[in-house]
Amino acid sequence: MSVTAAQGFTAAGIAAGIKENGNPDLALVVNTGPRRAAAGVFTSNRVKAAPVLWSEQVLTSGEVAAVVLNSGGANACTGPQGFQDTHATAEKAAEVLGVGAGEVAVASTGLIGVLLPMDRLLPGVEQAAAQLSEHGGEKAAIAIKTTDTVHKTAVVRGQGWTVGGMAKGAGMLAPGLATMLVVLTTDADLDAPSLDKALREATRLTFDRVDSDGCMSTNDTVLLLASGASGTAPEYAEFAEAVRTVCDDLARQLIGDAEGASKDIRIEVVNAATEDDAVEVGRSIARNNLLKCAVHGEDPNWGRVLSAIGTTRAAFEPDRLNVAINGVWVCRGGSVGEDRDLVDMRYREVTITADLSAGSESAVIWANDLTADYVHENSAYSS
Repeated sequence: MSVTAAQGFTAAGIAAGIKENGNPDLALVVNTGPRRAAAGVFTSNRVKAAPVLWSEQVLTSGEVAAVVLNSGGANACTGPQGFQDTHATAEKAAEVLGVGAGEVAVASTGLIGVLLPMDRLLPGVEQAAAQLSEHGGEKAAIAIKTTDTVHKTAVVRGQGWTVGGMAKGAGMLAPGLATMLVVLTTDADLDAPSLDKALREATRLTFDRVDSDGCMSTNDTVLLLASGASGTAPEYAEFAEAVRTVCDDLARQLIGDAEGASKDIRIEVVNAATEDDAVEVGRSIARNNLLKCAVHGEDPNWGRVLSAIGTTRAAFEPDRLNVAINGVWVCRGGSVGEDRDLVDMRYREVTITADLSAGSESAVIWANDLTADYVHENSAYSS
């Protein structure tokens, strides 16, 4: 159910001592071939962590032999030394695996502005390499957790080929990308341009539409590696759908594990003039803290939905807006609709439907409520 579900991959996860609590904190994923095609999507934050800058360079070749991932430190805003440390990490992995450093992607997650303990990390890379296994995917997924309460994996099987993946993320969840480290693997026999196209489209529809807290990370990395080990080259459309399905599964798991959340909010924007309008409106609703508080309190306060819609540039007429909460159309024509007391918000998932009555396009954004636990998680200690 993880990055080793597909043929041609081994993985490991260990405790290298990066985290002071002794929990697993270093993962290694290796593509054993015969193909080493790869694609990647990274944060659009202008402040990028050293491993993002390094891995962006690596991906220009369209080939990745291995990925080193660490939790316990983001290696972001660490200056030239931080980039040197990322380079050293890639070189160590290359040395023990017998590949080139330019074929090794690096990803880090944790506190920003702190240098990594390289005296622990580099021996850890060697230790992880010694533990590589076709059954090591779960350990790798556990090793990349930070404030995550559970590790996150997914798999989809095609006709003779597989797409698997692992993800971490529980805070700083907002688009472009949502804050995360993700490694996807497949044994399908496809080239880098095909992987890139499938990954970008899947990311646009899944990870880019997770908006838990409106905060964008410096370290977001999503990689897709292909080994070609199945010897099967699926039709592109079928493969792209499998990648999207795995990404959607992982994105839902990210939302379900968001820091302190008690509600998962599915925001459906329908009948928009354009898809961009639908996404903008969905994002505005997702980031309305008053609405998030209302959802936490199980209050179907549809006025806050309308006020969020009104801050956007989307095409709509205020007196044609309709809003439903968990299937009850509490707002019709920009005014009072069905009795709000009919809305049942007791359960974890809450669906808000915003009908713009302006076209035929739609989009779905996932968000969470705003809780006291979220505030505590992000104020009581550095995360």
